[in-house]
Amino acid sequence: MRRMGRPGLVGTMARTAVIAGTAQAVGGRVSRRQNQRWSAQEQQAQQEQYAAEQQAYQAQQSQAQMASMQAELAQLQQQQTPQVAAAPAGGGDLMGELQKLAQMKEAGILSDAEFAAAKAKLLG
Repeated sequence: MRRMGRPGLVGTMARTAVIAGTAQAVGGRVSRRQNQRWSAQEQQAQQEQYAAEQQAYQAQQSQAQMASMQAELAQLQQQQTPQVAAAPAGGGDLMGELQKLAQMKEAGILSDAEFAAAKAKLLG
C-alpha cells in the first residue's frame, strides 16, 4: 500500500539531502569561479608591475650608459684639444706663417713695427 499525502521521515530526509548536496555543489562551483577570477586579476597585476619594473630598469640602464658615453666623449675631447693646439707650433707651420708675414711686409701691408710684433708673437 501506498501512502498519500505527506512524505514520510525517510523521504523528507532524502529530499533534504539532495537539496543540501545541490546547494553545496553550486556553492563550490561559485567559489572556484571567484577564486579563478581573483587569481587571474592578481596575475595580471603582477605582470603589469613586473613590466613596469623592467621598463624602469631599462630606462635607468640607458641613462647610465648615456652618461658613461658622454663622459668618455668629454674625456676624448679634452685629450684631443691639447694636440690640436700644439700642432700650429710645429716647424712647418711656423715657417709658413713667417713667410706670409714677410710677404705682407714686402707688399707694404705691414709696417716694420707690426712685422716685428707679429714675428715676436709667433716665436714667443
